[in-house]
Amino acid sequence: MRAERIRAEHRRLLDSLNRPDEVQHELLARILEQNADTSFGREHGLSAVRTIGELRRAVPIRTHESLMPWIERAMRGEPKVLTDDDPVVYFSSSGTTGKEKHIPVTRSYMRHTFLPFYYAAFAPLLHTLPQVLAEPHRVLNLWQDPTAPIARTPEGQPHIGASQVDYRRFGEDSAIGPGNDAPWSRIPERLAGANPWDRSYHKLRLAAEQDIQLLIGVNPAMVAGLPYQLSQLWPRIAQDIRAGTLGGLPHTKPNPERADEIERYARTFGTVHPHHLWPRLAAVHVWNSALASLYLPRVRELYGPGVQLFSAPIASCEGPAAVPVDRHPTGAPLYLPGCLYEFVPAERPITADSQALSATEIEENRDYHLVFSHIGGMYRCAVTDVVRVVGRVGRTPRVEYAGRNTVRSAAGESLTEAAAVRALRDACHDTGAEIRNATYRLDSDGSGEGGRYQVAVAFAGTPVPVLAAALDERLSQQSHGYRAGRRAGLIEPVEVITVHRDAFQREWEHAVRAGQRPPRVKDRVFLPGEEAWARITAAVTAVTAVTTVSAVAHEGGSV
Repeated sequence: MRAERIRAEHRRLLDSLNRPDEVQHELLARILEQNADTSFGREHGLSAVRTIGELRRAVPIRTHESLMPWIERAMRGEPKVLTDDDPVVYFSSSGTTGKEKHIPVTRSYMRHTFLPFYYAAFAPLLHTLPQVLAEPHRVLNLWQDPTAPIARTPEGQPHIGASQVDYRRFGEDSAIGPGNDAPWSRIPERLAGANPWDRSYHKLRLAAEQDIQLLIGVNPAMVAGLPYQLSQLWPRIAQDIRAGTLGGLPHTKPNPERADEIERYARTFGTVHPHHLWPRLAAVHVWNSALASLYLPRVRELYGPGVQLFSAPIASCEGPAAVPVDRHPTGAPLYLPGCLYEFVPAERPITADSQALSATEIEENRDYHLVFSHIGGMYRCAVTDVVRVVGRVGRTPRVEYAGRNTVRSAAGESLTEAAAVRALRDACHDTGAEIRNATYRLDSDGSGEGGRYQVAVAFAGTPVPVLAAALDERLSQQSHGYRAGRRAGLIEPVEVITVHRDAFQREWEHAVRAGQRPPRVKDRVFLPGEEAWARITAAVTAVTAVTTVSAVAHEGGSV
């Protein structure tokens, strides 16, 4: 990547932060200028729109699914449906919140929104560790894999994740992700079609002979998964390195010295950790908010005592949300030059006519549904992510990812992912508990007349039985509805289930072996499947909160 391009996009973002209304108005004008004369634009009268208020009256808030009739027309080859220039590829989602998404990606969107956002995201790394980005052969990029097998739409267009994009097709040779242009990192064509678990092994085996100084992880589940994978596969890695093979096939020169070194670490420590392989590792680029903020501090220890965590940008497949400009651990300012942002308070479900707020109208320490409009054909598109305002940079809100817009209800309450994570974080702080991961499940008959929340917890150290009582109290503080349900006896005390320390890494392995690319396998605050819950909670210990009515009577909370 070119350092001058990173700096230029960083400066452009910084220049926008003290004038958010002006920048957003200019962006709206560019979107309308390019796309008003499209099928969608004519149907909604976009040629007459001049202000955000007029846009709100002309276009209802929609989900991606509601935009699919127009997207499908574009996929069938109809020109100028949503955008003036036709889509080149379609971004896919992780597919865990519903039907697989198809987000149209045009050249204009890549040139004016996605790639500037992508470049700007590396500025804190460049400023702090300039030598690391200058040496791509010392970078292990777990997130980006442009050579992975791709899916296609029924009409034959590429249907891929953002991590699979080969930016060269958009004329951006310098945008090749750090580490992807290192000769050692290339998986041979004869192995290119391997399943995702084997491809991830190949990456790890190739990196095990390198002096890695930067890990691009982005997805924290993947960053937590690598030490587990190494603990499982180090004998195979040592064997391949000793023989000069990759997946048992000839690849490099035999390296018995490196294989001996790995085996010595295993004999001494009982396993092999990332800091054994890469003692000069300096940084990990990763999302560090929501559920991940509870377990990444312990994961970082496995990478080395001096390793720094750099926050990755906040985005969804629909578009970019925020870009770090400094070393704030979880939050970043909105990416004002690329997307028009609207916000709907997250206390209620979002609807087509929800009253939306602009960036300058939202308040600190509140959660919001996020609504996107951008030049790539998303018009007032509500995404599944909720963000929390944690400050400001200039006049622009600094937001962090708070969770999906998923809610659970046992007795009329609306327990959001964001509230559930905050309650767990606070309960861990109250009790000194440290965790490797956790997930919630609502044990209920679905009638809305009662039930119990269960939380599977993999502790980082000795299990903490009092976590259940502390969590029950904190849930009552976060959610008025939960507190009312507990008082009325409709919601039973929360149950904390202690699971195997590797339970969540094993579930990650299960998903990858089943065919999910690692960047798509993400943490789940509310686990969606009973089969996954059964796997995670195999051989468990349950502790139920023992609390009195007074213990759930505290005031406060937002849900």
